[in-house]
Amino acid sequence: MRTVDDEPSDDDRAAVEELLGRTPTGRYRIVVRHVADGSPVVIRNHPLLDDGRPMPTRYWLLGEPERTMVSRLESRGGVHRVEDEIGLDVIAAAHDRYAAERDADLPADWTGPRPTAGVGGTRVGVKCLHAHYAWWLAGGDDPVGRWVAERLAEGAGDRDDRAVGPRHDR
Repeated sequence: MRTVDDEPSDDDRAAVEELLGRTPTGRYRIVVRHVADGSPVVIRNHPLLDDGRPMPTRYWLLGEPERTMVSRLESRGGVHRVEDEIGLDVIAAAHDRYAAERDADLPADWTGPRPTAGVGGTRVGVKCLHAHYAWWLAGGDDPVGRWVAERLAEGAGDRDDRAVGPRHDR
């Protein structure tokens, strides 16, 4: 994967829509791409949607197979494990850094509703490993994202029928 800061092309917009399963309702940039084909892995959302509503999720993991691998890690208790291993104080500090970065991108004269909380709109602990991993891939100082990367490197996101139950695709 490689980090970038690209305005989405027409092909990017089509790929993002397909990966999300819907049309995004706010501005975003492509910030991580697959090296092999250049496809989007992570987008960075503007803190406000087109209609002015707050968008608390700054970084969105949408690339495959990364999204599926993180889902497997989550389904195997990853959220509780990372909270226990890293600690809520360290996670709270990451939420503060994330919120500060997101809020710095708000228009200076903005008086409407603002996004709140930290990674993915979370106030305490971890809500979603995907959002943390996305921020880490984009270069963010996120200990949860780093923990996810380490677990994935160990194979924790690979398919393991014993860990996730019977296969339904046979």
